[in-house]
Amino acid sequence: MIKKILFLILLLVLGILLFLNPNFKTISAGIAILLFGMIMLEEGFKVFAKGPLQHILKKATDKLYKSISVGAFFTALMQSSSLVSVITISFISAGLISLSGGLGLIFGSNIGTTATAWLVAGLGLKIKISALAMPMLVFGIIFSFQKKVALKALGNVLAGLGFFFLGIHYMKEGFDVFKGYIDLSQYAVSGYLGVLLYTGLGIIITTVLQSSSATLALILTALSAGQIEYENALALAIGANIGTTITAVLGALGANSAGKRLAIAHFIFNILTGLVAISLIFPLAKLVNTLSGVLNIASSNYTLKLALFHTIFNVLGVILILPFIRVLERFLMRLFTKEADKDIHEPKFLNPAVLKFPSTVIVALLKESRFLFKKSIFKIVSHALNVHRGDVKSDAKLKHVIKKSTEDLNTDITDLYYSKVKMIYGEIIRYASNAQSTLSLNNKQIKTIASIQIANRKMVEIIRDARELNKNVSFVLNSDNEYLKKEYDAFRLKLAKVLRVIHLFRTEEDSEKYALKLKELKKDAKANIRHSNKAIDKLIRKDLITSEMASSLFNDYTNVNDMIKKLIDVAELLYGKYDSLLEENGEN
Repeated sequence: MIKKILFLILLLVLGILLFLNPNFKTISAGIAILLFGMIMLEEGFKVFAKGPLQHILKKATDKLYKSISVGAFFTALMQSSSLVSVITISFISAGLISLSGGLGLIFGSNIGTTATAWLVAGLGLKIKISALAMPMLVFGIIFSFQKKVALKALGNVLAGLGFFFLGIHYMKEGFDVFKGYIDLSQYAVSGYLGVLLYTGLGIIITTVLQSSSATLALILTALSAGQIEYENALALAIGANIGTTITAVLGALGANSAGKRLAIAHFIFNILTGLVAISLIFPLAKLVNTLSGVLNIASSNYTLKLALFHTIFNVLGVILILPFIRVLERFLMRLFTKEADKDIHEPKFLNPAVLKFPSTVIVALLKESRFLFKKSIFKIVSHALNVHRGDVKSDAKLKHVIKKSTEDLNTDITDLYYSKVKMIYGEIIRYASNAQSTLSLNNKQIKTIASIQIANRKMVEIIRDARELNKNVSFVLNSDNEYLKKEYDAFRLKLAKVLRVIHLFRTEEDSEKYALKLKELKKDAKANIRHSNKAIDKLIRKDLITSEMASSLFNDYTNVNDMIKKLIDVAELLYGKYDSLLEENGEN
């Protein structure tokens, strides 16, 4: 509600300004065109972000210096620290990169965003930018109408750059016209009071525009037109840096604890960097003057000097935070605990922040499904056999385990399904369907998500089969018929063996060996489903079991082999070989 009210107030103020001073419309149009260009740029780069960029970001986060460098490079290339932040939050929420790797990318993106100031000051304000923008727009629009995704994305990037430069052109023209009516520089405030006032103004503008790059472009064009003083422009740049953290914080609202840690780290880093820059603004301004002489930047070229100042204080912020990065990590880990404490029926990995890229969605779905299998399905099947999970996972001989497991565990499988499985199963299917309808997926990704959905449906079917089997297993435990007990013990042994091999398949390094064992077990189960059990036929002929017992045995014989096949199917679907991007860093 508050957000809607603020938005209406903003529209009202903008309407009044445009009515009272029509000259303001050129500047406003310039800002709007520039923001539209940045949106197109982001959309274009998102396509490329789905492939090589994601692999590079994941591989480059094992060392802090690499993640900082990559974060800086890609932010400078894409002109969007917001996109890098969104990708990083999605990746860290899905568990694809570590917290320290994510911090490096975010710190690097702060350095990379300074490229905007150099681009605008060094190019946008020095040449007739509209001449460069028009060809970009022409070719960009042509490419954007192509069916091939890569060409369409290239078109968005070119058109985005074209609108970006065109926006700067209109902003510059607007300020040139505007100064003939109103001289905003007369409102300049010197000293630390001015620093604080203009820093606050920079924060407000960036919060409204949701882009520090757009704010910097606005500051530089106003400075170029002489509408603001150089000293106040420095403070505005600091405010723009602080204000951009709002985007990261908003982006992490739907994230899990890992995503929230990253957003708070971004917030802390930018606040501390801003405070350091505010406290050292005048010494840093002197340093800029000294370096300008070395770099042959004219003393009156305030736009390039502002770009240099923006770069210096961002690099300084990274240098100052690096010695305390481990302390920051520990603080964030304590501030936001993991979702492991959540109950099985509550989603732990499915959150809106992950629902940005196909790879992160697949990882989240895999993790949630694996968690469900490990913590719930494995337990339900084991207890349906009246066998403890620990015994199945142990090194004890399964024949001995079955022989000693004579106690009825009184497992209410129906209750477990409704209290532990049904809700999370629905969430997984809903999340997968949402991803399929909102994301642009290739054939491999479509098949992978479909496989995860199939695995979850099979898990529900396994629970239904386990419920039916459990009734007879528990009944037979109290039966006096040793022949019947022997047959059901054989059923229990077969299923327990499959559960143990699955456990080893997903936990041992030499998973290929156990994958082959599962294939053999599934082959046997398929063959058994097609053929009758000769042992049961023999018991019937010798009148060692009743016809009712024989009926239950035949039904459960088919049921057990069907369960074995489904259990192995689920294991293969969830723990089979996936692309390296989807590896879980050793988590089982």
